[in-house]
Amino acid sequence: MKNLWNDFQDFLESLQSNGKSLLILSIGLIILMGIITVGVFFLSVKGSEEVMVPDVVGKEFTTACLDMEVKELYPRIQLRYSNSPDEKGRVLEQNPKPGTIVKAGKRIDLVVSRGVVIDRVENFVGQKLDDVKMHLQSLFTSSVKALIVLDEPVMYEYNTAEAGTIIAQEPPADTNISEPIKLKLVVSRGPEHEKAKVPNLVGLSINDTLLQMNRSKVVFEFTSRPIEKGEKPGTVVSQIPNDGSWVDTYSRVNAVLAYPENSTDEEVYGIFTEELPEYAYALQIKLEVITPEDERYQIASIMHPGGLLTIPYVVPRNSILVLSIYDKEAIRRTVL
Repeated sequence: MKNLWNDFQDFLESLQSNGKSLLILSIGLIILMGIITVGVFFLSVKGSEEVMVPDVVGKEFTTACLDMEVKELYPRIQLRYSNSPDEKGRVLEQNPKPGTIVKAGKRIDLVVSRGVVIDRVENFVGQKLDDVKMHLQSLFTSSVKALIVLDEPVMYEYNTAEAGTIIAQEPPADTNISEPIKLKLVVSRGPEHEKAKVPNLVGLSINDTLLQMNRSKVVFEFTSRPIEKGEKPGTVVSQIPNDGSWVDTYSRVNAVLAYPENSTDEEVYGIFTEELPEYAYALQIKLEVITPEDERYQIASIMHPGGLLTIPYVVPRNSILVLSIYDKEAIRRTVL
């Protein structure tokens, strides 16, 4: 019994001793946590220091970066073409604006010039006029000032080069561009008094007629009348002048088609007719069909000088006819 009492007293003394150690350890942990909290607080206060955004517009990009580094600010860059060769590598815009108060460490958006789109005049001789127009439009978007402006009206003259081909330019190729210039072009009308042989369309179906039109340098003006006895529906029954004649290129040949009096529920016979502007030279004209089943195919591709355009067709009812001029869609019509 005495031994048990002694063991119990030893246990109490041990517990008191360990309790003091735990108390000391707890106090130490509390002090350490307080030190860490104070440190984090001061670091956060320093990180959120407010600074004024410097004015870097017009400065070289490297200089702008140094100015921002002093303020503990960092750039976020966007490159863009500008209107002057002297602006290359300089800051065009910034956001936030100069003088704005922000926290240190913030990113500042900078628009930096990558220079002008072009700095020399290209060689346009030998290229198609319409291709050059589209090229210049693609170079100078709404956000970039046009450095080359086409001088219009363009000059045309007869030449052995294919019609629509640029045969001379001013200023010449490789001229330095320091400010906007006017580009003067001379464009070929094609050979003067060039002759073409009139093909024979009489007796041909619409599809065969369209094939001949695609290959010919004459302009056919089609009319139609009801079919007569012995004639095949949808064929050419007459033309003036007759086949074998030699005429100036893109002269007009009258042709008459015999059409059924009534179209069927499935197919419609007709003549696509449109009055086009008069062109300085013949342009490529395409007529395509979009069927009710959304199938798309081309029925004609011809060179045409403008004026009255007529193209015969036989297509499924409720189809859409699409006319394109130099690969640009111009007209859509539904065939009812």
